[in-house]
Amino acid sequence: MELLQLKYFQTVAYTEHISKAAAQLNIAQPSLSLTIKRLEDELGTPLFHRRGRNIQLNASGEILLKHVNRIFIEIENAEMEIRAEEQQISNTIRISITNTRFLTGLISDYINGSPETKLHQGIGTRSEIITGLKKGDMHLGITGHPILDEEIESVVLVEEDIVLVVPKNHAYGGETSISLRVVATEPFISLADNKEYSRFTSMLCEKAGFHPNLAFEVDSHTLLEIIRLNQGVALLPISVCRTLGLSYVKIADDSAIYPISLSWVKQKWLSASVIEFRDFITSYYAENAGLYKVE
Repeated sequence: MELLQLKYFQTVAYTEHISKAAAQLNIAQPSLSLTIKRLEDELGTPLFHRRGRNIQLNASGEILLKHVNRIFIEIENAEMEIRAEEQQISNTIRISITNTRFLTGLISDYINGSPETKLHQGIGTRSEIITGLKKGDMHLGITGHPILDEEIESVVLVEEDIVLVVPKNHAYGGETSISLRVVATEPFISLADNKEYSRFTSMLCEKAGFHPNLAFEVDSHTLLEIIRLNQGVALLPISVCRTLGLSYVKIADDSAIYPISLSWVKQKWLSASVIEFRDFITSYYAENAGLYKVE
């Protein structure tokens, strides 16, 4: 028993006329009659009372029609559910970032403009993001420096200025700019929850000719408390300092710039929602570039 047979049977049952049913189905009348005859042979019973050109369901036909209607209702339900699921999938964006600040500010703007979007955001290391992109577990990734991989497309969203954060009463607090080598002996506060950024700040110090004296390795919330206690200095992005109201000094070293990069897999099909979000992120950073630069 095939769905096509059942569809033909259903049409004949409701038209009660072979010729009319054949016209609706856009098939030849003999072909339709043969299909109905084969269905009856398969079931081992007639399904219609035949009165000339007109036919009418018999008791067996009534039973079959009841179940056939249910079958086609379930098929339609399945199609609708599949389409709804596909729509939900197409509206779902999976993104992973190495630092929560990369999406701070832009998420609310995007969701307000695209309330139908479902956003799944994860936090991961650089290597985890690379693996996730390649495996297809996520659509987009935001890291610090661009990902250099032949399978991944990576663009720099902005190059953010890194500044020296000091307590308000610190000796260097009144300087307009400072070279890192001047603070080589200062106790440094490092971020323990962002290894990618910590490696970058260590590299900045090494380029200035010293290894930083890491007095504290803490999360971003604790770092703020320790700064206020005058227990050390820190290298932080300018946008973070502005958000938290921290005192800072511009770093004179040319290398004190931290890129923020957006990545996705090359030649991978992306839904319209993912592409729209990718473009929105790019535009947001371009429009707000001043937030990432020391004035």
